[in-house]
Amino acid sequence: MDMDLAGAELKSVLNRLRRAQGQISGVIRMIEEGRDCEDVITQLAAASRALDRAGFAIIATGLQKCVADIESGGEDSEQMRARLEKLFLSLA
Repeated sequence: MDMDLAGAELKSVLNRLRRAQGQISGVIRMIEEGRDCEDVITQLAAASRALDRAGFAIIATGLQKCVADIESGGEDSEQMRARLEKLFLSLA
């Protein structure tokens, strides 16, 4: 299943990934500086949410493509459903 992100979708996913990247860098810096555990966990949770949101946006785009493929007589719908289920569960 090819990911075909374009325009606003691509920009949104990349922004979320960059935000997570910055937050993870912040977490590393905080740990190195010996910062408060609660602050570190709060920042780590924010990074995790940003990654999850990026992943869900990518899956949603894939879902749109899969529906279009099924409607055009492309891939088998049961096989596609199983692949999408696996993707969703990988983020759970």
